[in-house]
Amino acid sequence: MDVLKRNNVKVLGEGKQVMMFAHGFGCDQTMWRHVIPAYINDYKIVLFDYVGCGESDLTQYHEERYSSLHGYALDILDICETLDLRDIILIGHSVSSMIGMLASIKRPEYFRSLILVCPSPCYINKPGYHGGFEEKDLEGLMEVMNNNYVGWASFLAPVVMKNNEQPGLTEELERSFCSMDKEITQNFASITFFSDNRDDLKKVRVPCLVLQCSEDDIAPEDVGQYVNDQLEHSVIYYMKATGHCPHMSHPTETIECISRYLETELAIS
Repeated sequence: MDVLKRNNVKVLGEGKQVMMFAHGFGCDQTMWRHVIPAYINDYKIVLFDYVGCGESDLTQYHEERYSSLHGYALDILDICETLDLRDIILIGHSVSSMIGMLASIKRPEYFRSLILVCPSPCYINKPGYHGGFEEKDLEGLMEVMNNNYVGWASFLAPVVMKNNEQPGLTEELERSFCSMDKEITQNFASITFFSDNRDDLKKVRVPCLVLQCSEDDIAPEDVGQYVNDQLEHSVIYYMKATGHCPHMSHPTETIECISRYLETELAIS
């Protein structure tokens, strides 16, 4: 098996310090294109697509492996092993925040830090926990996805992106949703929205940054605060950026936050 082909891995940059970017649900590595230029001269940039996303090798998708987020965490670890990567700064968007945490729990020696962009360990409201959604609402969303895939994408994309003044971004996200294999995307959606990784937060041993957007309907402020409170070594930055994809809608602020964390918390200059 060619891991680099399977996950459409790209390695860019001139530096030695590894910075790996992990995309969110329904997306691919191209969503990081506005952030990467800020780091390409000083870091070794690693980009990839999860199996089933972007230009990954769909023939390598196996339902048993990808029946939980742990299977996607194995994608990350396979890439690390194949490229012999260590001391990684992993920047994960949305569900990749949890996938990255699972990878770091399994192999903490690979990671220097996790930068969690709009993380949520559990999207469903539970007793004493506000995840943002009732379970029946997500079940309804999955039903729409099954019955009207295009309609589902056109409904969810503006909710995720939120920035109506940048309609091109919403259109890009909707196209991304629709371009992916329906069955694989449905499975990924199910394990994304119905997983509960709250207990895993306490197991993370590497330093973390939580980036919390304002007006994020997917991962509300209460969730970001919960993640920060549960992690042993973390800080949280509250962003002015609205919506759930600040690396696309507000790349300048996203870069500023990442750079501030690298320079102050990790002492990388």
